[in-house]
Amino acid sequence: MRRRVGLGAIQQQKLAAEKYKDKGADLQESQLEQMTKQMEVFRIKLEEFAMKHKDDIRKNSQFRKQFQEMCAAIGVDPLATGKGFWSVLGMGDFYYELSVQVVEVCLAANHKTGGLMELDELRRRLIAARGQSVLHQEITKEDILMAAKKLTIFGNGFVVHKLGKGKYIVQSIPSELSMEETNILSVASNTETGCITQKQLIKDLGWTEYRAKQALEKVLGEGLCWIDKQSEDEPSYWFPSLFPGRNAQMVVA
Repeated sequence: MRRRVGLGAIQQQKLAAEKYKDKGADLQESQLEQMTKQMEVFRIKLEEFAMKHKDDIRKNSQFRKQFQEMCAAIGVDPLATGKGFWSVLGMGDFYYELSVQVVEVCLAANHKTGGLMELDELRRRLIAARGQSVLHQEITKEDILMAAKKLTIFGNGFVVHKLGKGKYIVQSIPSELSMEETNILSVASNTETGCITQKQLIKDLGWTEYRAKQALEKVLGEGLCWIDKQSEDEPSYWFPSLFPGRNAQMVVA
C-alpha cells in the first residue's frame, strides 16, 4: 500500500508556497518602483526638451504633433494639471481658445449633422472660422483632439469617438453612444457617401435582421441620420455628419 502524505509534509508544502508568493510580490514591487523612477526621469527629460524647443513647439504644428506623440508614448498628459507643459510653454490659452471654437462650430452645425461631425470636417470648419492668417491655419487634428480633452468638463455632451485607424468623430449632443451605434457609424464612415442599408449592416457586422433594424431605428429616432425610402429595394440611411463634398458654404464663421 502507498503511504499517505503526512500532515507535516502538507505544512511544509504550504510554507514553501507562501514563501514563493511573498518573493513574487517583492519582485513585482521592486519592478514597479524601478519603472516609476524611470518614468519620472523621462518626464523630467521631456520637460527639459519642451523648454529647449519651446519656440518650435509653439510655431510649428508638425513639431508640436511629434511632441504630443512623445508625450503619449510614455503616458504623459500635457494637460493633466494647470501647470502642465502647455501652460509652461504659453500654449494653455491656445488650447482653451480652440476648445471654445470647437464648441461653437459643433453647436452651430448640430441641426444639420445631428450632433456628430468627423474630425477632418471639424478641422476644415475651424480653419475657415479662425481666419486666413498662417497662425490661424496652423492647427492639426492632434491639436483639436488635445483641445477636446478640455471639454470633458461638460460630461458626455462633448465626446470624441474613435471609429477606426485614424478616424474620429466628435459628438456634441448630451447622450452616450452605445456600442451598436458606434459600430454603425464605423460602417458608414467607410462608405463613399455616408449612406448605409440594413442589408449592409447584416453583411458587414454579422447582425441578424432584427438587430440591424432595431439599431437603425434607434439612430434614426435620435436624429443621427436621415432615411430615404425612395429606393425600390430597401430604405437607405444617410449620416449628414459623413456626407462627402461638404464645403465652406456650410461653415458658420
